[in-house]
Amino acid sequence: MNRPLGQTGEAVAAKYYIQKGYLLLNHNFRTRMGELDLILYKDDTVVFAEVKTRSRPGPILPAEAVGPAKQRRLIAAAAQYLQNSPYADSRVRFDVVEVIPQNGGWQVHCISDAFSC
Repeated sequence: MNRPLGQTGEAVAAKYYIQKGYLLLNHNFRTRMGELDLILYKDDTVVFAEVKTRSRPGPILPAEAVGPAKQRRLIAAAAQYLQNSPYADSRVRFDVVEVIPQNGGWQVHCISDAFSC
């Protein structure tokens, strides 16, 4: 995927969450285990959102790119983030957010609690 498309998708997803009352804690947080696209907070829950953006709809859903190996890396990266975070005692949730163009805008499909630790 090209970088500008991915950045646009992440910005669209961040706006989606903010409109729903979430606080954006971090964006593109890098750890040695990998990158966390969006880290958000609401109702004593830290949400780690993996954003998958596509330039057009296709037969394979973007969320299908978040398989078991990717899930393990995200969980490890989240654990690293939480070690030094004031939110370390909060609940944790992993979402996968699909961002696909639609009618001149973007369609956002959030799979809340897509996988667990």
